[in-house]
Amino acid sequence: MAVPKRRTSRSNTRSRRAQWRRAVRGTAPDLVPIVVDGRRYLVPRHLLPAYRSGLLHPEG
Repeated sequence: MAVPKRRTSRSNTRSRRAQWRRAVRGTAPDLVPIVVDGRRYLVPRHLLPAYRSGLLHPEG
């Protein structure tokens, strides 16, 4: 495991964390169309298997 040689300033730490958060949360999830009971919904791609198997319902 890497160990830093010296302490990082609070300003540097917070600016680095802010950049990381912006990169991770800045993009919207890919929405793909799915048809459930004859109605078309847009759902996130990573939840598609759950909708298809019936674990999740698009209306809530």
